[in-house]
Amino acid sequence: MKSLLIALMLLQAPAPPTPEALARSLQQRYQGITDFSADFLHSYRGGVLKTQTQEHGRVMVKKPSRMHWTYTNPEKKEFVSDGVKIYSYIQEDRQVIVSSVPPDDQATTPALFLAGKGDIARDFSASYADTTAPGTLALKLIPRRSEPDYEYLVVAVDPRSLQIRALTTRDRQGGESTLIFSNLKENQGISDKEFAFRIPRGVDVITDGTPN
Repeated sequence: MKSLLIALMLLQAPAPPTPEALARSLQQRYQGITDFSADFLHSYRGGVLKTQTQEHGRVMVKKPSRMHWTYTNPEKKEFVSDGVKIYSYIQEDRQVIVSSVPPDDQATTPALFLAGKGDIARDFSASYADTTAPGTLALKLIPRRSEPDYEYLVVAVDPRSLQIRALTTRDRQGGESTLIFSNLKENQGISDKEFAFRIPRGVDVITDGTPN
């Protein structure tokens, strides 16, 4: 009798969506989000050099294309996009690197997807993957157009809310970079002032590869 009940429960359980359908749902959900903030744990496991690092910080994102990543431990760093320019600042190096935000059709980096650039369903081939975050579904996303910086992404989402819980990037050297998000808040009305980067005094500024 017990085995019969289990079989009936399995027959009644809804089939999981296809990876492509989940990717479309994820894209649709994030089109309805104007901003979000979260604490993050960023870990990196090197491929060639076999290095391992772990960092903590907080991120704020506002569409279109605004981001502010603040690393607080163990090294202070900031990565800011004001929608036009991207500023990369590592306090210890006393250097700011300034680059342009890429057009929509070239915005396939993981961080820019969080800021509303690009399209997950359009730009990636999706399949299910094993997840390291309990209670989540994981999508492996392989870019349809070869990318020089990474081989594929794995996005772990809450199966009910479709909130992104973790994002893993595998680079061409076999390294894996993973962001785990917590305390995530959406549509809080974050001010544009949070994405205005002020270049500190006394630092070197490199714009598009050229020192200023």
